[in-house]
Amino acid sequence: MADEKQTPTTPNLDELERGPWPSFVREIKKAAEKSPMSRGLLGVLERSYTDKIGHWKHGGIVGVRGYGGGVIGRYSDLPEEFPEVAHFHTIRVNQPAGWFYTSDALRSICDLWERRGSGLTNLHGSTGDIILLGTRTEELEPTFSELTQAGFDLGGSGSDIRTPSCCVGPARCEWACYDTLNLTYDLTMHYQDEIHRPAFPYKFKIKAAGCPNDCVASIARADLSIIGTWRGPIQVDQAAVKAYTKNGIDIQADVVDRCPSKCMAWDGKALTIANEWCVKCMHCINVMTKALRPGPERGAAILVGAKAPIVQGAMLSSVLVPFMKLEPPYTALKDLVGKMLELWAEEGKSRERIGEFIQRVGLGNFLEAIGMEPRPEMVAHPRENPYVFYEEYLEEEPAEAKA
Repeated sequence: MADEKQTPTTPNLDELERGPWPSFVREIKKAAEKSPMSRGLLGVLERSYTDKIGHWKHGGIVGVRGYGGGVIGRYSDLPEEFPEVAHFHTIRVNQPAGWFYTSDALRSICDLWERRGSGLTNLHGSTGDIILLGTRTEELEPTFSELTQAGFDLGGSGSDIRTPSCCVGPARCEWACYDTLNLTYDLTMHYQDEIHRPAFPYKFKIKAAGCPNDCVASIARADLSIIGTWRGPIQVDQAAVKAYTKNGIDIQADVVDRCPSKCMAWDGKALTIANEWCVKCMHCINVMTKALRPGPERGAAILVGAKAPIVQGAMLSSVLVPFMKLEPPYTALKDLVGKMLELWAEEGKSRERIGEFIQRVGLGNFLEAIGMEPRPEMVAHPRENPYVFYEEYLEEEPAEAKA
């Protein structure tokens, strides 16, 4: 049993404090100075490293009244030895769009969690939520009540729409091609029922990036990636381009030669761009921020299907809509998402992400089911299989005609 005053001896965990980098063990030890639950956590983790097996189990479903998600139940399988962490549930809290907080808001959460839980937090989880690590079942409802009084709500967990998240967008970034903050807030409010009450085969993550730099890594982590882009030519200030050359930028080596689609040319006097070949990688704009800007007609590309490796391997999002104007009330986007969710909820297998579902049924069948026409942008490269079967497109002749 972990001593109520003294931090347990942890020779294995101590190894993870070596080096100049941050250490989760160091942070748990800081919390353990005031929190018996954190001291118990050190003990059970040390035991797990010694036994080479995790000492956590899932002992049932826990939550708060009216919500099917937002709380992740966790129990220790050594409750007699470490009673402080016999229950160690996690609460996910819906973060504000763009992760903008006041210090008062953060202090209110930390003070609450030191009273009601272990005092350990993770800002932020991979979905974007505030993660409050470790509390008992009887503390869940009081914690939820105090969170709502402070203006916070629970985030998503389980087979639901996870809490939408976004980059800082137009609040701090000049490259944002649409208002990521407004869109994320709007989607969060629109999908409240789907976020709080799991109703799908598996999780569904939405991430909004204001430009192709994709600072929230939506193309690698979101079932629905909303990535800002533009139509038309990149805006070029030739005078500013020349100023960069005078200040040591090698336009040919640093910009033109690194263009993935080779759509740029530099003759020493002017930078020319074959915009029809531009793949919107943002490299040239990132290098010469004063000389180049995205085109004036801005919106977003809608991609679908990314996920980290869980049941199957990792997948990147694929283009579904090459360009969509995103302006309130975002009706076109919501209609598209609604069709996808309805099909996936009806036909998807348990624990099958929507990207895996599309891979299983085929993109052509998926597009037909949601009423979309195929687009060239949906194809990564031409087919490598030369065998095409046309039987399904041919109508069989009636028996009388054959006779």
